[in-house]
Amino acid sequence: MFRVSFLFIILGFTCVSCKSEDKNKVVDSKETIEALLQARYNKFLNYKVDSTAFARSYNPKTTIIKKVPSENWTSGFFAGNFWQIYMLTGNEAYKNKAKEWTAFIEKEKYNDKTHDMGFKVFCSFDNGLKVEDNQEYKDVIVHSAQTLSTRYNPHIGSIRSWDFNRDKWQFPVIIDNMMNLELLFEATKISGDSTFHKIAVNHANTTMKNHFREDHSTWHVLDYDTISGQVRGRVTHQGIHDNSAWARGQGWAINGFTTVYRYTKDKKYLNRAVKTANFFINHKDLPEDGIPYWDFSHSDIPNIPRDVSAATVVASGLVELYQYTKNEAYLNYSKKVVNSLKSSNYILPKDLNIPFILDHSFGDWSKRHEMDEPIVYGDYYFLQTLLRLKDLK
Repeated sequence: MFRVSFLFIILGFTCVSCKSEDKNKVVDSKETIEALLQARYNKFLNYKVDSTAFARSYNPKTTIIKKVPSENWTSGFFAGNFWQIYMLTGNEAYKNKAKEWTAFIEKEKYNDKTHDMGFKVFCSFDNGLKVEDNQEYKDVIVHSAQTLSTRYNPHIGSIRSWDFNRDKWQFPVIIDNMMNLELLFEATKISGDSTFHKIAVNHANTTMKNHFREDHSTWHVLDYDTISGQVRGRVTHQGIHDNSAWARGQGWAINGFTTVYRYTKDKKYLNRAVKTANFFINHKDLPEDGIPYWDFSHSDIPNIPRDVSAATVVASGLVELYQYTKNEAYLNYSKKVVNSLKSSNYILPKDLNIPFILDHSFGDWSKRHEMDEPIVYGDYYFLQTLLRLKDLK
């Protein structure tokens, strides 16, 4: 039986600044919400477990589900979604599926070719630890932190992000990497080894020093000189141009620095998160329903796709940021996003037999890939937002 009464409470509010059109009306029936979520969540249970087939996205034109192996940076989101749906519903079937999918990711603890250890391992194994105490899961997190630490350069003070484009970049660091620090912090809590905590703090300090503009938006990619340790260039890989404010990148920064504050209680990290959060929620081109265009600097706004994943990343981070600041604007934004996303504009049709909940996320502009379609991390941070709102109650 679905436990949705708390969602009724969360969604049953008057959305500040929302328009009165039908698409933005609050769902006012517990039964309607239950039917809506059950129709979408059940699609997950129908999806066959396969170690090489983590669902990543869905192309509505070809009607093909993009499936990836565990080494893909999005695998942990899919496994994590099962854990989070279990936490929302109490349905044991989701917990059992979560365990199956999570087991396929364990080998990634050896993968030193990527910085995405947090996305893959933490989004899966840590959600499992929220459900049950499991020493094997803790061991995987610590081993993964050891592997991730091999990508840290003490001269630069950062963890290397990518290994490709070596003809262009010496030591690239992307703002997304802030989301992998939580794994390191937790590894210290589990193991007592402060090395992981120190690496995470140093990476956050270097990012805070170099990654932000005067308006408090963030660049996507910084390239460091491996000899001098200085910044060689500030560019983008997924934004519209090098100096653009790529929407999801702002979300990684907000969420990442809020997390660093949680573990350190150093207010400089809280202030960093607050300034970028204010840039985001007060931006002149943020639509009224709270779902941003995929890049704030795009010259064709409003004739470009929205990015649901950016909205959910920010909404999740702002629920936590609200707890530290008591700024109602942050909580109101998160609730507005949830309210918008359960509308017919964004929720996927009940009869579409795919393991996704939300439409209209935006992927990788550099590859012209996954532009305006369901993507797994849009769902992941939506579910995380619901859980964090539940915890507030």
